[in-house]
Amino acid sequence: MRNLPGTSDLRLALFEPDIPQNTGALLRLAACFGVAVDLIEPFGFVFDDRRLRRAVLDYAARVEIHRHRSWDAFLSARDPNSRLVLLTTRGTMPLDRFSFIGSDTLLLGRESAGVPDFVHDAAAARVVIPLQPGNRSLNVAMAGAIALYQALRQTGLLPETDPQVR
Repeated sequence: MRNLPGTSDLRLALFEPDIPQNTGALLRLAACFGVAVDLIEPFGFVFDDRRLRRAVLDYAARVEIHRHRSWDAFLSARDPNSRLVLLTTRGTMPLDRFSFIGSDTLLLGRESAGVPDFVHDAAAARVVIPLQPGNRSLNVAMAGAIALYQALRQTGLLPETDPQVR
């Protein structure tokens, strides 16, 4: 566990991720936005997989990562004041109409299977990203990026841009 300066209270959680490239992309995303990540095991890959390392590049040192042995371990460790917001194709609230708060934890499921019903039941909110009819879902890394940006924008937690840096 690392506490990094400039980390937001908003969090990103991945439930039993099974594609290392997507996990790496989400870790890089979280590093760039200063958001901590909860990784809920078991993973569908070895955590030091070269595909994970290739996707995250050198950003792994810049992200606060918390690994949890199981769903129960994640629930035990999480801040009870943090609202669990599940991104799901079975969501009842469209992302653009959902009101995020700065202490939310955005939860993403496995690419291959989403999350089981007991995870749905634990979520305070189930949010869906609206898609054109006939499309099932987005790649989990893309969905995470869209939802995280929306949450950071709404809560005023986007990083400040330095006009000198290009």
